Amino acid sequence: MSEILDLKSIDDYNKFLGLETLNPLVSFVDFSNVKVLPHRRKCFNFYGVFLKEKIHGPLAYGRGKYDYQEGTLVFIAPGQVGGIDDDGETLNPQGYALLFHPDLIRNTPLARKMKDYTFFSYEANEALHMSERERQTVFNCFYEIRDELQHAIDKHSRSIITANIEVLLNHCLRFYDRQFVTRKVVNKDVLVRFENLMADYFDSDKPQELGLPSVNWCADQLHFSPNYFGDLVKKETGKSAIEYIHFAIINRVKDLLLGTNKTVSEIAYEVGFQYPHHLSRMFKKVVGCTPNEYRVQS
Repeated sequence: MSEILDLKSIDDYNKFLGLETLNPLVSFVDFSNVKVLPHRRKCFNFYGVFLKEKIHGPLAYGRGKYDYQEGTLVFIAPGQVGGIDDDGETLNPQGYALLFHPDLIRNTPLARKMKDYTFFSYEANEALHMSERERQTVFNCFYEIRDELQHAIDKHSRSIITANIEVLLNHCLRFYDRQFVTRKVVNKDVLVRFENLMADYFDSDKPQELGLPSVNWCADQLHFSPNYFGDLVKKETGKSAIEYIHFAIINRVKDLLLGTNKTVSEIAYEVGFQYPHHLSRMFKKVVGCTPNEYRVQS
């Protein structure tokens, strides 16, 4: 495995491709202008939206492989590592990339919205699969930014480019929502696996070994990034992933309260609470009464 190439600036990436830098904070790349694309894993210190039409080799992203097909969008956030690491190269690559540095959007309305674009945080596995109409929408946004970069930089450049990036990302958010909807059968299967994971967890010694199950642990077991997993659960159930986990915990506690003579403290330790009063607090918040009150009432 070759050393990771640390790309600190937009100019670093353009130099890697042999392209001119028109703006130090944003770049639009047409890969048809690149004769040879060396395969390297790269650490990006800026945002990237990639649409590659021609790619050879598995795309490493974070600690895993990206759910990638030709024509899909891939999103990179500052500090993330991605690329093909096979010491090869792609001749005459095809596709596009929009790159923008965090400094471009700092102290702008878009900067405050970036947390809403959770697809930038997906660490390993969910690309955006687009319809032909959606692809054309993305191209239109790309071309608006490309055309603006052809102008000399002036006092309007930043606001115009930032506005166009926000339009692009809002469209991508809409496309992701559509992708969640059209993949409902797959998503339902994930929820079944999630329920089974919770049941198996509490039937094992894991609560004593690991404590309460976390969103990160569940996502890892189901081979999703935490953010994507959280979005999926929220869209399918209306609950956040942690609320869903708490629901599973409370259901197990109810079973133990009514099916055994164990004390609340014993039950708390059995399901993974470090302190019994933490169970009582969660139970009252979710159920509306204490565990002992629930046991008496039932």
